[in-house]
Amino acid sequence: MTDLKAKVREVQDFPTPGVGFKDVTPLLADPQLLRETVGGLAEWVRSKDADIVLGAEARGFWIGSAIAIEAGVGFVPARRPGKLPPETVSASYVLEYGENSLELHPELIPDGSRVVIHDDVLATGGTVEAIKGLVEQLGGVVVGACFIIELTFLGGRERLAGLDLHALITY
Repeated sequence: MTDLKAKVREVQDFPTPGVGFKDVTPLLADPQLLRETVGGLAEWVRSKDADIVLGAEARGFWIGSAIAIEAGVGFVPARRPGKLPPETVSASYVLEYGENSLELHPELIPDGSRVVIHDDVLATGGTVEAIKGLVEQLGGVVVGACFIIELTFLGGRERLAGLDLHALITY
C-alpha cells in the first residue's frame, strides 16, 4: 500500500485554536489513493463478516458507502439532527472540541445485524461510543469500527476497549 499519510494535510488551529486538523481531502482527491483507502478498509470489513457499514456524518459518508459497496454489504448513515425523516433515534456525545448528536433510522438496523462503524478519524472515541450504543439499543451487534486515521494521543482506543478497531494511518 502507498504511503497514505504523505497525502494527509495538517491544518493548524482548525476548527478551534490548538487543534491540528488532519485533512484527508488531498488523499481522497487522488484516484489511486482513494481506491487503496476504500479497498484496504473494505477488506477489513469483509473479515468481520459484517452486514452493514454505518457511516458517521459528515466525513464518514465520504467513503463509508464506497467501503460498503466494495465489501458487499449495506450502508446506513448516522446524520446530524433534523436531516432524516420521519422517525429516528439519537445519541449525543462530546468531541475533542465540542459536542454533537447523531440520528439514524431504527428500522435500518435489523435485530442481530452485524455492524461496522466507519468514520474518517478516531480521536476521543465519543462518536463511535455513541453510535455503538444506538446500534445495540436497536438489537444490532457492533463487530468493529474502521477509520482512515487514528489519533492515538487522544485515547479513543482506550475508551473503546474491547471493540475491534482498524485504522490505515496512525499519529
